[in-house]
Amino acid sequence: MGWTGRFEQLFIGGDWVGPHGQNRIEVINPATEEFVGAAPSASREDADAAVAAARNAFDSGPWPRMPLNERLEILRRFRDLYAEHEEVIAGLITEEMGCPITLSRSFQAAAPRLILETNLELAETYPFQSIRRASSGSALVTHEPIGVVAAVVPWNVPQSIAMLKVAPALISGCTIILKPAPETPLDAYLMADLLERSGLPAGVFNLLPAERETSEYLVSHPGVDKVAFTGSTAAGRRVAALCGNALRRVTLELGGKSAAVFLDDADLDDAVERLRLGSLRNSGQVCSLKTRLIVSKRRERELLDRVVALVESMPVGDPFDPATQIGPLASSRQRNVVESYIDIGIAEGGRVVVGGGRPSGHDRGWYVEPTVFANVLPGQRIAQEEIFGPVLTVLTYENEDEAVAMANDSAYGINGAVFTSDLEHGLTVAGRIRTGTVELNGSPPGLRAPMGGFKSSGIGREQGYEGLASYTETRSIGITADLADTLEGKVPIRM
Repeated sequence: MGWTGRFEQLFIGGDWVGPHGQNRIEVINPATEEFVGAAPSASREDADAAVAAARNAFDSGPWPRMPLNERLEILRRFRDLYAEHEEVIAGLITEEMGCPITLSRSFQAAAPRLILETNLELAETYPFQSIRRASSGSALVTHEPIGVVAAVVPWNVPQSIAMLKVAPALISGCTIILKPAPETPLDAYLMADLLERSGLPAGVFNLLPAERETSEYLVSHPGVDKVAFTGSTAAGRRVAALCGNALRRVTLELGGKSAAVFLDDADLDDAVERLRLGSLRNSGQVCSLKTRLIVSKRRERELLDRVVALVESMPVGDPFDPATQIGPLASSRQRNVVESYIDIGIAEGGRVVVGGGRPSGHDRGWYVEPTVFANVLPGQRIAQEEIFGPVLTVLTYENEDEAVAMANDSAYGINGAVFTSDLEHGLTVAGRIRTGTVELNGSPPGLRAPMGGFKSSGIGREQGYEGLASYTETRSIGITADLADTLEGKVPIRM
């Protein structure tokens, strides 16, 4: 099937079925403002059907009871099919939300496959069962699938974030309902098709594009055991409240306002080049980007000159042009938000050193110029609130303690960076920054490392063993020493 155009069905219980209502979600190309496609907007009745299918597949179906190696074999087929469709996925996401195509090929299409491959590798050594011995007794400790998962994903990196949830959930033996963002439902249809073709049993994966009302109904549904949500902090608070009363398991990967701290011995040429992806990737629409640049007053001018040159070297334009590095924002609403923050920054006394408007030659499409502010104080709104667009603020410090305090002066804590020529000292400084990830000289932590936030940036972790663990419940079964001896050769011993 084609992956643009009008979709009339939902994927529930292993079948493509018609929705209960007539409402539709329309997808608009953010570069051309033209119609791309549409999908049903699921109703409460559709959510009930999806949860019932996932519940039945978990409670009575083969998936949770299937040997791990059989589950992995099905998911390896999914990986292989996914690899065959990477170019299609890249083009589809560029059309849906405007990510520059060169970045889409790596960040939006190849990365989900790598996430899946990493989870498949981790599953080979993850201790789903282990023996623990002590003088007080022996136990068989098992990590059981948590149950039915509602995975709610955003529009900015739809496939990668979906795969962060789908891969560990399915490996663990869970069943899942994927709720894509209204801006980007079409690529989720491709994922559903590939999973179906991989031989996944009926009801294990269900697709439910929906607007906010049905989404809230889904995450509060009594048939759901866990919610895995990625999105804004405001929406995450609402999800946490809905799950809290029922003690429903929840992981939240939320917003950020991350800081890059440039120590005085930093190589600014190398450091600023790292900001090309570290601060402006996906046209600034990534929660982990370093949008607060913290530099000493002694080197502020050097940094500003290099950041301006960096921005001027990043072509703004048609996201399907391989040369483009800054595309449109994903929606007119998002552009309005970003432009309102630029106005706020100017009103607060910030000085625009580059950008600040709409790029010339782009009368259609939701474009905004990459913008850099100087003369910014730590308490100002553009230094505290997530903008989710290509807007950077430069703040200055007198000494290292002030730099660390400034980096930590945020409600968020998802990411950060330290740039220095003294790596051992940089590691010490990184340890003082209260975020879930810190990149030393822009070094990414890789897909085996956990990812998640401190403070208002979330609860729980994705990726790595921690990501697999978040889709399991831990059980201890007290056993005799003789049985422990019998199982010892079959089950890993963990102390």
